[in-house]
Amino acid sequence: MTHRTPLSVRFSEVDPYQHVNHAVYVVYFEEGRTQALAAVGLDLAGLQAQGQQIVIVDLKVRYRAPAHLGDQLVVETAVGEVRGASTWFHQRVMRGDTVLVEAEVRGGLTDADGRPRRLPPAFLERLERLRPATR
Repeated sequence: MTHRTPLSVRFSEVDPYQHVNHAVYVVYFEEGRTQALAAVGLDLAGLQAQGQQIVIVDLKVRYRAPAHLGDQLVVETAVGEVRGASTWFHQRVMRGDTVLVEAEVRGGLTDADGRPRRLPPAFLERLERLRPATR
């Protein structure tokens, strides 16, 4: 499935050019990933309590069109390639049917000291729920 997280553009996110500042989209993507992981039972606080954490190791963003104050947006999040200790998330911010921003985000699983850890089978099983059906 592709997880959908609704958001509204707030005043504090708009820059002097009257559109959402480019850096804010990274926060939108973080919210989308956090909500998507929670929806499949991967609670970040629970992972941390087990001595594990997901860290972002790569981020590629493409800006297509601006969002403005009051816009109702949706962050779509899906899982792409999964490797031993990391996974790629495909994300995009939408306003209706219009793609505003796209991102490829690689997250890695580490222990509390930041050392990479292989994704456990139960973790992989839950991530699979975020794969689009058409893949």
